[in-house]
Amino acid sequence: MRRFRNFNDDTSASEINISPLIDVVFILLIFFIVTTVFVEETGVDVNKPRAASAEDLNKNSILIAVTSNGQVYQGGRSIGVAGVRSVVAAMLESDDSTPVIIQGDTDANHGLVVQVIDAAKLAGAKTVNLATAK
Repeated sequence: MRRFRNFNDDTSASEINISPLIDVVFILLIFFIVTTVFVEETGVDVNKPRAASAEDLNKNSILIAVTSNGQVYQGGRSIGVAGVRSVVAAMLESDDSTPVIIQGDTDANHGLVVQVIDAAKLAGAKTVNLATAK
């Protein structure tokens, strides 16, 4: 019976195959990109009034800002009162339980804030909240 000898040949370099590692890193990158939640801001600074009953709300919400000079903003662009209904309706298509948060400036016209609330409700929003400072 012959015996086989196992010779270690020092001339052959052993390599580590990193292809599976690159695949795993790529899959993790895709996973983190897909599952990341981006917080959307209104794009303008609003001086919100203070309220003793203020509560923190869900991060996934539709933010609309009403400034003191009568401008209505969503996502950094001026949409006006006429654009509130279409913007809210489009954003509610994916999830109709998303709350709408209106950030009204302390010096904003009360009638304009009510018009924005009304337009959001007519667009199908189940929950409309007013943002305040704690």
